[in-house]
Amino acid sequence: MNILILGAGGREHTFAYKIAQSEKCDKLYVAPGNAGTTKIAENLDVNPIDFEEVAKTALDKEIGMIVVGPEDPLVKGIVDYFAKDDRLKDIQIIGPSQRGALLEGSKERAKEFMAMHKIPTAAYESFSFESLQAGKNFLETLKPPYVLKADGLAGGKGVLIIDDLEEAKTELENMLSGKFGAASEKVVIEEFLDGIELSVFVLTDGKNYKILPTAKDYKRIGEGDTGLNTGGMGAVSPVPFADEELMKKIEDRIVKPTVEGIQKEDIDYKGFIFIGLIRVNNEPYVIEYNVRMGDPETEVVLPRIKSDLVDLLEKTWSGDLDKAQLEIDERAATTVMTVSGGYPESYEKGKEISGLDQIEDSIVFHAGTKFEGDKVLTSGGRVIALTSFGKDYKEALKKSYQSAAKLQFDKIYYRKDIGFDLS
Repeated sequence: MNILILGAGGREHTFAYKIAQSEKCDKLYVAPGNAGTTKIAENLDVNPIDFEEVAKTALDKEIGMIVVGPEDPLVKGIVDYFAKDDRLKDIQIIGPSQRGALLEGSKERAKEFMAMHKIPTAAYESFSFESLQAGKNFLETLKPPYVLKADGLAGGKGVLIIDDLEEAKTELENMLSGKFGAASEKVVIEEFLDGIELSVFVLTDGKNYKILPTAKDYKRIGEGDTGLNTGGMGAVSPVPFADEELMKKIEDRIVKPTVEGIQKEDIDYKGFIFIGLIRVNNEPYVIEYNVRMGDPETEVVLPRIKSDLVDLLEKTWSGDLDKAQLEIDERAATTVMTVSGGYPESYEKGKEISGLDQIEDSIVFHAGTKFEGDKVLTSGGRVIALTSFGKDYKEALKKSYQSAAKLQFDKIYYRKDIGFDLS
């Protein structure tokens, strides 16, 4: 079977790495891909949100399966686009319908879904510009810090956590006045939950599910979780504090009701659910849903799956996920993300990367890279993720950091404290 992966980051390189190992994959394409994916697949100059172009490519290349990496194509309805075209409807496309993708595409919809299906989450209200004063009044009823979330997709930047009430009121007005464009035409205000975060990944065919390895990522640019939010500076899997007791609570109170809710609402959902959680006094609460795999968590979750990923995805598409075997590597995996100087604010691109050939104890996943002649250059804020295995996360991290020290490009930066809050 010919397989097409949509996307260009570290997540998509990791999917390519796993899918290329499957005997069921004949020819692998990535659109648009990066310098890393060229080693194991053919990159195609195709925009993942140009559905007409994706469809033409799928037909031209006789694609049997499409794995959608990022959220944008899903929220914009690529699954529905393929389903309504007789030429495309039999292509196995991994991801939810547009209605299912609203679980990520709208914070308000996600909160309503959780309330309807009695899934534990923080108390909330949502507001538009017309109800700005009511929003300010609601803030006055909460204790600091105050959590403001743009309803729509804001590239990971639409969540503000503010300690001062007056500043929170000002930012609410700024958001509703267009700070994040159309994404913040509505804003969800919710109570702050104080605890430690983790991510649980679920593969579902809409009725059956498999819980994939847990992971914890580190979003802030600075050590000690300080500074601006990024797309993710590193990740650890499994999460050491996600013991049997906590995982049973997560499955019973969150995973099962989520999948049952999808089934009850008759949502077409064949793909991944990323559940962002927080543990408060050993009780799990949902912070958010994503409708695809996270990045850089994918770089530690997928390498720990020993089963044939294509087989798992085929059974997801056919509704036979209950018949699939999921085998997990017992070792820990960690990834450290190297980024461009200045990221997540303005940064320069086109810097030559050296030292890639010196890395032996880690898997190199390209996030923002491109080829220029025989040189690999930076082309994004997050550049290279270095994934390593170990008997525990500390041993794995030691290898990732040894590998990161061999990598060089102008103004390279990476956090040296991934996993700092786990010991």
